[in-house]
Amino acid sequence: MIRAFLNKAQGSASTKSKNAALIHVLLTALLPILLYVLVVLDFTVFALAVVLLSKWRMFAVKLRHWFANIRANAVDMLVGVSAVSFMHSAYATQQRPVLLGVVVLYMAWLLFVKPRSSVAWVGVQALLAQTFSLIALFLQGSGASETLLTFSVWSITYLCARHFLSAFDEAMARASAYTWAFFCAALTWLTAHWLLFYQSVAQPALIITIVSYGMAVLYYLQHTDKLSKGVQRQFIALMVAVVLFVLVFSDWQGVII
Repeated sequence: MIRAFLNKAQGSASTKSKNAALIHVLLTALLPILLYVLVVLDFTVFALAVVLLSKWRMFAVKLRHWFANIRANAVDMLVGVSAVSFMHSAYATQQRPVLLGVVVLYMAWLLFVKPRSSVAWVGVQALLAQTFSLIALFLQGSGASETLLTFSVWSITYLCARHFLSAFDEAMARASAYTWAFFCAALTWLTAHWLLFYQSVAQPALIITIVSYGMAVLYYLQHTDKLSKGVQRQFIALMVAVVLFVLVFSDWQGVII
């Protein structure tokens, strides 16, 4: 009798757990739809506020833990803000398929990419967040001052680098992130004088993305003992070739390609 009661209690607890998980998934899936509605209603500021409010649990701790929580959740917030930016741009230019595509991609991020915690998936999260954030930054802030753009790129690349390195037992994680952010900020400061666009992608965002993906793969292969001299030379040669191609065949008269 006692065993039957315990089995019933465990079954009830399991059912409640499944229901709670299902409700969480549904609420998560509703977030991109809510952002879509707010953007279409021209309440983009409220959409940004919803993204930030969705992370309210970061501040439900003592003040000294806030910075660590913000850093840990920065990648997710960057993707959310970027999604709102892309929705706003697509709606402003009447590109409904692109608008709906952003909704679907953001939903995929929330449901499938964000919950992963393996080394490879953490790296993917960091790279995707950096790519989306840089594209959105230059898309919306192309007219901003060089100082603001440089500082924004530094912040984005630093936070994404820290997220990437958090998956590895890297003793120099902070120094490596600072170095990467400095490189990206310096590149932004130089290229911002002749800010070129390839469709919707700014040249600094494109170059940083190319270099970061190549370096991330090399770093991952090195830490998994799969990096050979030949592979290393191939990746470096490919990155240099692509960057040179972008620079050589750019229209330095400032015309959008």
